[in-house]
Amino acid sequence: MLDVKDIQVNYGKSKVINGISLKVNAGEKLAIMGRNGVGKTTLLKSIIGILPLEEGSISFQEADISKKMPHQRSRNGIAYVPQGREIIPDLTVEENLDLGGYAHTTDLAGQKERVLEFFPALKVHLKRKGGVLSGGQQQQLAIARALMSEPKMLLLDEPTEGIQPNVIAEIATILERIRSEMDLTLVIVEQNLKFAKKIADRYVILQKGKVVSEGKIKELSDETINKYLAV
Repeated sequence: MLDVKDIQVNYGKSKVINGISLKVNAGEKLAIMGRNGVGKTTLLKSIIGILPLEEGSISFQEADISKKMPHQRSRNGIAYVPQGREIIPDLTVEENLDLGGYAHTTDLAGQKERVLEFFPALKVHLKRKGGVLSGGQQQQLAIARALMSEPKMLLLDEPTEGIQPNVIAEIATILERIRSEMDLTLVIVEQNLKFAKKIADRYVILQKGKVVSEGKIKELSDETINKYLAV
């Protein structure tokens, strides 16, 4: 479904992604891991088109999207939940959801109803402003807003950051249900190893803008964890 080939991405004169290649199959759940500053967020931003490629290519469903704008990639079926959630705090929960669907569906009410089936906690807060929600509720809203575009692939950047353990477990359950019932492919940047092991079936570890380890997550060894993930 997704084919990233030898991409290089810069921030100004600093090379952050230095020749990454990876493939993600339809229906797969991939965890992208690594310490702070190794290029995980940059990789997601390059896939959704926020950051341009210096070299290499990205294909989605066998079509080259390397030069497409973010809104075009979104219409192709890629949705992105950024780190920090970035919901609009002065809009209500319902208005945030509507913004996620305006450009993608003619049945806004129907899509909203379908998405809210996964997030019963949001149903009772539709008229509340997003900024007054708890961190866990805001994260659920950010995911729900992304789902309003009816995506085929969902990119999530640190979905457990700043969230209580009981809510993290709830989000893991919700994501698994979403993946199964909506036939979604998940690509998740995550530093919470316990969450990554629960939600993903495969992993990629980055270091200095390169892939240094990958494989089935159930085969991720303590040696690899200590070498590339331990702080």
